[in-house]
Amino acid sequence: MVDGRFFRLGDERVFLQLITYGPLPGGWPEDFEGDFKRIAATGADAIRLYQHAPRRLLDAAKSCGLRVFQGLEWPHACDFLGNGGIAPGLRAMEDACIENGHHPALAGVFVANEVPADLVRWMGAERVREALEALIHSGKERWPHLLWAYANYPSTEYLEPGNADFTAMNVYLEREPDFRAYLRRLHHVAGDRPLMVSEFGLDSMRNGEERQAEALGWGIRACRELGTAGVAAYAWSDRWWNAGAEVKDWSFGLIDRQGEAKPALGAVTEAFAADPEPVPETSAFSVIVCCRDGRERIGRCLESLRMLNGPEPEVIVVDDGSTDGTGELVETRFPEVRLVRLEAGGLSAARNAGAAAASREIVAFTDDDCEVDPDWLIELGHCFESGWDAVGGPNLPPPPSNAFEAVIASAPGAASHVMLDDLEAEHVPGCNLAVRRTTYFAIGGFDPAFRTAGDDVDFCWRLRDAGMRIGFAPNGFVWHHRRPCASGYLRQQIGYGKAEALLMRKHPRRFSPSGDAIWKGVIYGGGPVRVEGEAVIYHGSMGMAGYQGVITRMQPLRPLFGRFDRPACRLLLKLLTWIAPRLRSQARIGRFRGPLPPQGTLTETPDAELAIYVSGGRESVLRKLLDLGWEAGGPTDGWDVQKDGTRVLVACEHFDDGASRLRIRVWGDGSRLPDFDSIGA
Repeated sequence: MVDGRFFRLGDERVFLQLITYGPLPGGWPEDFEGDFKRIAATGADAIRLYQHAPRRLLDAAKSCGLRVFQGLEWPHACDFLGNGGIAPGLRAMEDACIENGHHPALAGVFVANEVPADLVRWMGAERVREALEALIHSGKERWPHLLWAYANYPSTEYLEPGNADFTAMNVYLEREPDFRAYLRRLHHVAGDRPLMVSEFGLDSMRNGEERQAEALGWGIRACRELGTAGVAAYAWSDRWWNAGAEVKDWSFGLIDRQGEAKPALGAVTEAFAADPEPVPETSAFSVIVCCRDGRERIGRCLESLRMLNGPEPEVIVVDDGSTDGTGELVETRFPEVRLVRLEAGGLSAARNAGAAAASREIVAFTDDDCEVDPDWLIELGHCFESGWDAVGGPNLPPPPSNAFEAVIASAPGAASHVMLDDLEAEHVPGCNLAVRRTTYFAIGGFDPAFRTAGDDVDFCWRLRDAGMRIGFAPNGFVWHHRRPCASGYLRQQIGYGKAEALLMRKHPRRFSPSGDAIWKGVIYGGGPVRVEGEAVIYHGSMGMAGYQGVITRMQPLRPLFGRFDRPACRLLLKLLTWIAPRLRSQARIGRFRGPLPPQGTLTETPDAELAIYVSGGRESVLRKLLDLGWEAGGPTDGWDVQKDGTRVLVACEHFDDGASRLRIRVWGDGSRLPDFDSIGA
């Protein structure tokens, strides 16, 4: 099951260690036990398949202590939206799960693997994402106990299904610094959910067996050290079957074609068994929780602080003039907590009082409606070791218990972090903010003018203006309970608007003339990074960039939690999404104004489409068109080449029997296209 940004098996949080298995020439072997015993001996706890798992495979996996993530076999490497939609995928799901969906060895399902980037562009990125989401939605309805995902890759980074249980990315980078840098990027792509590297390996035929072993070793260690939820070593054997033929021109296996171990097998075994990083010194933290009339909330928060891993921090509760017995509850139930009582003076004044009472090197703030993850301070501590002046992490909504909680968790206006790049934050919310005491007092702490909200924005801006920097710990998260009802949520949004009015007066240069905050970084709203609406995608020239992402200043919000994704909830969410920003704007600038609509590009109807079988492939055809004087399109254009006003998009379908078919879309005069037989396509 999913546990925040990790996986959990029973009561234990686990780092999933997988090895990919098959497809093999000649089909499944008669006996799996020999292979599975060797796989289990590496320390792997799961295998990843690309096919439907027969029951005898699952039985063998169970007897060897392995869990199975299986794939669905359907033609997702062709224009499936133009030829029957996802019906073949749904049939494959039925075949794969109707008999074995409740087998104890089956842990999850990948509904597809790497839909080719050129075909995604051809079919429409948002339509493809919605098709993948429809497959996942159908699977979750029938088999909700399984984990569901799409195995993505960097060329369609924008294609993350919003309703997947985790982000899975196949990554092949041959230099460790590049791999580590991309993992940091993927934490932001994943949003709130776990990140799995669903394939990582190196071809020993081209790179040598020793280099393959070295790469698998540092790759697995990097995945563990940088907080992914799991990694799949690719692949078990050099024997491999793809597109109707045995693959003989590359060798990614841990064992060779004769079944003999390669050095990579030992490297994976060693990396799987490696001890985790040393735990940083969490006793250097003073944790400050400010509260007013929070008797019903603060107990859960303080209980979670009792469950922190590592040495005990100093915990300080600042009671900001409560009249509901909050202070008495803290004194009675939590005698280890230091209680500071104040006359009601507002959130910023309470936080300053807590920092003044703190005795440790780092002051960490959370709210009384939050529950911290057991490794919260460990993750923040690892980040502080890199020299940051302040550090923050995500705040995740707990799984909703009712429809209102689900809708409000997905509504706009939740506390969000703003990232300048994959490491440095421009802003982190005050419910998950830690800062060195010397830094805190050097900039004067929080401004008491901000009594309920806006204080963290002002604090982060002043901190950065003083030349100090904020790091981000993607796995240092807290569970943040949202408002329990629509009216409470809307009152909160109005309060945020009033706080933003104060911010405008104090920091006028950080707001546009229309009253919108000007951020240098990207706002992350908790949802996985994915294409929506008229989003602009960086494809690279002729759609050939290896890493293709969405270009935006605000990433998508959280989708509705699975079992609450139904018409009534969608309608309420749509209503709140419309009214909340307008109420916030009214409180901020006195105008009932919504967000500006996205500025997308006009989608034109093509003048012609062609389909031809080819031998050379898409890139060969495009090169020949360039040789004939056609010009390449730009990195965000929806077409590949143009000449004299005629634009052309090219995609290539791949079929299971190894055949390929070129699809050509034309805007303008199709007679300008050459005869493809004459150019050898």
